[in-house]
Amino acid sequence: MKVSDFNYDLPESFIAQTPIEPRDSSRLMVMNRQTGSIEHHVFSEIVEFINSGDVLVLNTTRVIPARLYAHKAETGGAVEILLLRQVDATRWQALVGGKRVTPGTQLTFPESPLTVTVEEELDGAERLLNFSEPVSRYLDDLGDTPLPPYIHTPLDDPERYQTIYSRREGSVAAPTAGLHFTPELLFALKEKGVHLAYCTLHIGLDTFKPVQAEVVEQHHIHSEWAELSTQDAHIINEAKLAGGRIIAVGTTTARTLESAAIISAGGDPTRPDELPDMCPWRPVAAFAGDTRLFIYPGYRWRAVHAMITNFHLPQSTLLMMVSSFSSREHILNAYEVAKQEGYRFYSLGDAMFIQ
Repeated sequence: MKVSDFNYDLPESFIAQTPIEPRDSSRLMVMNRQTGSIEHHVFSEIVEFINSGDVLVLNTTRVIPARLYAHKAETGGAVEILLLRQVDATRWQALVGGKRVTPGTQLTFPESPLTVTVEEELDGAERLLNFSEPVSRYLDDLGDTPLPPYIHTPLDDPERYQTIYSRREGSVAAPTAGLHFTPELLFALKEKGVHLAYCTLHIGLDTFKPVQAEVVEQHHIHSEWAELSTQDAHIINEAKLAGGRIIAVGTTTARTLESAAIISAGGDPTRPDELPDMCPWRPVAAFAGDTRLFIYPGYRWRAVHAMITNFHLPQSTLLMMVSSFSSREHILNAYEVAKQEGYRFYSLGDAMFIQ
């Protein structure tokens, strides 16, 4: 399967640069994943398409102010740090911008006692950094919220790049399908009899990295940390047993739920090339740990019945995932329809409900 099979043309004018207000006034494309049929709605109308007894699963991760500006202690040279993944109390994997930032380099921050040592060179501009103390206590003062590289307009309110239910800090990007929800919308779903369940998946910058391989199967997917609690696994499994649908809010939630289903069958989502032979629908198991699950056409879905998602970048792993949930032809056709109808694309854009 060629990566180029997932390409499409998108003029820059379609890329949303600012969030729409209120959150749930964004547009909503509703697509039947079997037939490819399409309807056009406003996101607040999603209540009409989610049934009593369904369970809506949301990712509680919260974006951290992960972009830091430091200087070399010896020369004063400027260094930009983008935190990617916490390794332990003081060490982080990070992207580092600057000249000759090699192992042993000491970095400082203006008017702060915090220092950092470069411990190891990783792939490309990635480095393993060791901070003098836990950096989390300094992020609010030293850090900026990183926006995706295709967004060029600063946010007036950084909270607009957080979901209303975000509570567990650790991501460098938002689970953007959840940005459309308001408190009133969640209350309306609850009043209808829809169950709410939560998971956490901390999103890394690799989400935005282009796929370098020419063949999909040769791409090495990034690892992300995820967690599904025993309580939430129980809510999901009980709803499924009662005939309700499992609706993933976003690709990150879908990845977590499918990882949990693989674990329930004795599989390991960090070894996606060795998935167990499983029946199409599985219960989910509580877990906390890494997942490297790469979902692309040919994957057999085990947990998720429907998905809320935004419109994704060409040739991205996220576009491959939603294509596997329906079909490449249906998804690419939906994207062409979205362009014709003036939908807004990517992180701050409009949404799809694929059911």
